[in-house]
Amino acid sequence: MEEEKKGKKAVIKFGPTLLELLSKFGKIELEYVDIEVGDLEIVLQPAAVAAAPPKLVAPPPKVKPTKIPEVTFTPPIMEYPGQIVEVKLGATKGEGGTRGKSIVIGGEKSPAFYNFESPPPHPPVVACDVFDTKIPLPKPLKTHIEDVMEDPAEWAKRCVDKFGAEMITLQLTSINPQMKDTSPKEAAKTVEEVLQAVDVPLAVGGCGDPEKDLAVFEKVTEAAEGERLMVSSVSPYMDIKRTAETIKKYGHVALALTGMDMNEARELNHKLYDILPKEQIVMDTATASLGYGLEFTFTVMERVRLAALMGDYELQHPMASGTTNAWFARESWKKMAPQWEPRELRGPLWETVTALTGLLAGVDYFMMMHPLAIKTVKDVIERLMDKGAEKPEKIDWQIIKI
Repeated sequence: MEEEKKGKKAVIKFGPTLLELLSKFGKIELEYVDIEVGDLEIVLQPAAVAAAPPKLVAPPPKVKPTKIPEVTFTPPIMEYPGQIVEVKLGATKGEGGTRGKSIVIGGEKSPAFYNFESPPPHPPVVACDVFDTKIPLPKPLKTHIEDVMEDPAEWAKRCVDKFGAEMITLQLTSINPQMKDTSPKEAAKTVEEVLQAVDVPLAVGGCGDPEKDLAVFEKVTEAAEGERLMVSSVSPYMDIKRTAETIKKYGHVALALTGMDMNEARELNHKLYDILPKEQIVMDTATASLGYGLEFTFTVMERVRLAALMGDYELQHPMASGTTNAWFARESWKKMAPQWEPRELRGPLWETVTALTGLLAGVDYFMMMHPLAIKTVKDVIERLMDKGAEKPEKIDWQIIKI
């Protein structure tokens, strides 16, 4: 009994010492100590009461629309680092020639007819092909010019006065050694006659024989000095240096013709730069007609134009298109099943579609033949150049029948 009282006194004395140690060191470690505990009470602090979940609000009832909502669309505007060079065709009396007016093509700062970005400064030009000799032509074409096919001057006048051609592309087909082998002197005389018959700018084409074309171009450019002809064409297979020097000497413009190859076009232009300034070069990457590679024609032309706008210096030239190649397609003139008729319209439509495809790719100069196709393409160009000035017709899309 006495020992138990001594133990309790020892615990009571030890208690304050333990509390002092805890307050000083924060914790103590006891070794070889047995602790007997009677009742153990654990106190837990009450947890925070969770907030009640928000009441779900029923969505508004769906209302069937009664009209199409009106929204404002703002097209994205892009700026391109490159620009197509401007090329002047033809020269007036004040400019050293005899034309009634000169025509400027090129100058675009954005893709074809992106009027919301940068409208084209000059409309594309539609020229009419005239040949210096009678050649086989499909009936839908021959019907309009049969009586003047042996007189290129009268043929040119009809194209300008009745067909609305803005330029004439005189094709000197007869100089071909495999045909009449017309001399350069005779060819130059024909060019002079056409220049006297019409006052629009003139382009002069050869026969495709590199040596004969060069000999003819030398004579023609001299005879038409100051008229600023477009010489069609300078190809990689010619003596490029000599041809370019001739064109520069008499103040004309070169049409650089290549196949459907952007690199080939770039290379030819680069060679011409050694002699001609950019303002005297128009490029032609060749045109295949509808159904005979037109989609590839469009692809190459579009790539050329976009590359030029993105800064490709050697491709920043106006583009020309031999749209009359559409008549090489059998479907444009051949007699076919009834669902293809009438043949009189099929040909002009073939030429029109070929031209409009090039127009959307960025072509600046069209060589065409059928009067209906010429008129249609000119009308489309006029509407596209209008920059959307006319208000569109209001359409109720809820009741329209298609």
